[in-house]
Amino acid sequence: MSDNLQQLVELLPQLGEGVLVTLELTLGGAVLALLIAFTLGFGSRARTKWARVPSRVVVEFFRGTSLVVQIFWLYYVLPLPPFYVELDPLACGILALGLNYGAYASEVVRGSINSVAKGQWEAAIALDLGPVHRMRRVIMPQAWPLMIPMFTNLLIQLVKGSALAAYISLHDLNFFTEELRERTSETVFSYTVGLLLYFAVAYLLTLAMNALEVRAKNQLGTGPSLREVLRLAPVQTTADVGAGTAVATAPKGGDRA
Repeated sequence: MSDNLQQLVELLPQLGEGVLVTLELTLGGAVLALLIAFTLGFGSRARTKWARVPSRVVVEFFRGTSLVVQIFWLYYVLPLPPFYVELDPLACGILALGLNYGAYASEVVRGSINSVAKGQWEAAIALDLGPVHRMRRVIMPQAWPLMIPMFTNLLIQLVKGSALAAYISLHDLNFFTEELRERTSETVFSYTVGLLLYFAVAYLLTLAMNALEVRAKNQLGTGPSLREVLRLAPVQTTADVGAGTAVATAPKGGDRA
């Protein structure tokens, strides 16, 4: 066991590089996926067929094909004729992750927008808001908090999917795990280390997304306050005392009446 730990310490520089590459893949893929999600999500809701049909085709194509095949196609096929487009391995990984998970996330966008109550749409129309202002001022503030939990799940899936980038010569966490296994000849130890490292990255991202969800709900006025999140007792203000007094004395007045 001490030899295994010694090998792990010696590989710490490679570990740092692997974590950095995994984070670059994850964050880059997430940003691209978010842009694609909103583009395809709004496109799938468009009334005109020229926008709706291509959006649905792209969504179904990337949801219906394997992420592994997509990565291999972008890395090995795209440089061949008639395309002649050669991508850097990191750019290839980010593009594949963004396209794949962006297709899934577009359904989150579409479903969350459709779940906003019909009365909110009617109220926005009654206020004579244009389509852009209607979406930006009324619909999206209500749909965004609904998207975040599902985006969190997809982000965790994206972290795990980034391990496939090791197959196109990227030295990420998965590559580091394999190198550790070769050094130590200990499968259990090496993959346990890799398992814990992926969990740590995913857990930190989950905490960040949970904080984003709390902030979005607080801005909307439907979520817990920071005091409630920390499970502290609410502060009783003068207005609360007055309201409580009014409520308490109301029944007495009613009894006398």
